[in-house]
Amino acid sequence: MAYPTIDAPYGLVPVGLIGGRPYAGSTRQMKIASNYGTAIGKGDLVKRVSDGTVERDGSTSALPATGTLGVFMGCQYTDPNTSQLTFNNQYPGSVVASDIYAFVVDDPDVLFKAAVCSSGTTMATLGLTCIGNNAQIISNTLTTSNGRSKLAINSSIGTTLSYPFKIIDVVEETKTGSDAFAELILAYNAPYESSNIAVGGHAYRVATGL
Repeated sequence: MAYPTIDAPYGLVPVGLIGGRPYAGSTRQMKIASNYGTAIGKGDLVKRVSDGTVERDGSTSALPATGTLGVFMGCQYTDPNTSQLTFNNQYPGSVVASDIYAFVVDDPDVLFKAAVCSSGTTMATLGLTCIGNNAQIISNTLTTSNGRSKLAINSSIGTTLSYPFKIIDVVEETKTGSDAFAELILAYNAPYESSNIAVGGHAYRVATGL
């Protein structure tokens, strides 16, 4: 049986919960500020900002001190050009509307699948020994034609405390060799200590406020 070839990164895809529990597709609506200028793709990380809205989280080797909030799965807003309620895989940026809401997977126990790249969108693989290591993010901008994120996991992994994700498994179905895996299963890494304060990780696990 032939398995699909992963030829480009596609962002973070929820695939389950820690402990083998299924992911049921739940999201939380979170407001995006009117005229916020940065586009957000389905599968990108988002963060909470001080006005109570969310913005794209472009983290790479360390998450914001207050933690990342979750993964963007689409949005809704009243289109200022048509006055119609619009649902979109992406937030295209600079939308002037008072009712822009992102759909965010905000559960800190969600596990994600993501592709491995060496840089940009250049695909790479890792061996089985990657499990248990910490992973960095390559925060590519989205594909505007379909609204899909191009976020990838950096093939340069390690034990650095600030790296955003923990590698908990590999995806067998899309491996390119006996020990060459193009996709990983990831969990949010724990907050780490910086100047005697716990920072990073998922926002719901960080005690400090904005």
